[in-house]
Amino acid sequence: MKKNEDGGKKLPTSFTVGAIALIFLAIGYQTALFVLRASRARIVAGMDSPDTVYVYAQPGDRRGGSSVDSRESTRYGHEGGTGNAVSGDGYRDGNPGNGITPGGIPEADPYGAGTYGRRNSSHSAAASSVRASVLEKRPAENFPFDPNTATIEDFVRLGFSRRQAEAIDRYRSSGGRFRRKEDFARSYVVEDSVYERLSPWIRIPRTDINKADSAAFDALPGIGPYFASKMVAYRKRLGGYSSTAQLLEIPKFKEETFAAIGDLIEAGECEPYRLWTLPEDSLGTHPYIGRHSARAIVLYRENNPRDRLTVEGLAQAGILSPENAEKLARCRIAPPQ
Repeated sequence: MKKNEDGGKKLPTSFTVGAIALIFLAIGYQTALFVLRASRARIVAGMDSPDTVYVYAQPGDRRGGSSVDSRESTRYGHEGGTGNAVSGDGYRDGNPGNGITPGGIPEADPYGAGTYGRRNSSHSAAASSVRASVLEKRPAENFPFDPNTATIEDFVRLGFSRRQAEAIDRYRSSGGRFRRKEDFARSYVVEDSVYERLSPWIRIPRTDINKADSAAFDALPGIGPYFASKMVAYRKRLGGYSSTAQLLEIPKFKEETFAAIGDLIEAGECEPYRLWTLPEDSLGTHPYIGRHSARAIVLYRENNPRDRLTVEGLAQAGILSPENAEKLARCRIAPPQ
């Protein structure tokens, strides 16, 4: 080791150069690691194909080396006899229920146009390897969520990539809605294994027919503006629905329509009907009473003690028919004061 002019020791030039090279090597290594992580994350986010795809094919047709399993496919009737591409929201023709029953059971194909099935897609070896290694480091969470209101961050916590979460959010922003768990399962970003894990945690609130407005009723499948207004008007006459089955009392409201929405609605709390205090004109608008019986009810409650003020008493007095008395007895009625 040489000495400098002041008599101090001087580091060899080779040592200084080596130290500087080592520093740059460490910086380069960290930079390479950062680029690698970013590249791997990009592959996972972008993927080389969707996790789940929908395939349209003629019976027995093979695409991508695999055939459409008839047990998992849905017969798709289309007059033109041609397949439809999957829309950006992950549903055929943008319709989550088109050609698929609520339970995911294949429907009959009256046109024999071919099959339209759902299956997991295959990925390149590189994408699958990177995806597996990255996702293993990011454990998915399980917690109750409503797919109609969950945030993008919620979906990421549930195990979806940010790109998948954004695809779900775009579907909702364009007016899409998940009415049932099965609707969420049909989204092209939801793999079968992911749905099986998340299914017990999905919470989709039912429509409360005692609080819904015409727009909420109109949004139900098979209802439309006409019945939406009728459902609101009949609720007003009843003073509130005591059960969802009362919708069947609306003229022309078919049982098939009720069956299609039965699992989507509920009759929540409502104000008890004030049978023993309402004036005659208000009683007369109730579908189980009518104007003639309304006058008789007023006379009955004015001339009988409190313990006789019952629906059964009105039936025994001949004021209400047995059928209307039975219906009225199922309603929520405020006790006499």
